[in-house]
Amino acid sequence: MEPAIALNISILVTIVGLTGYAVYTAFGPPAKELDDPFEDHED
Repeated sequence: MEPAIALNISILVTIVGLTGYAVYTAFGPPAKELDDPFEDHED
């Protein structure tokens, strides 16, 4: 495998992994601990 292809695959895997982690954090079980600052300051 050429080094350019290996580098592209590793960058793609990193991006997909970070995106998956962000979606899991935003919508998965850890999202229960997130606070909405706009709801905290409603009048």
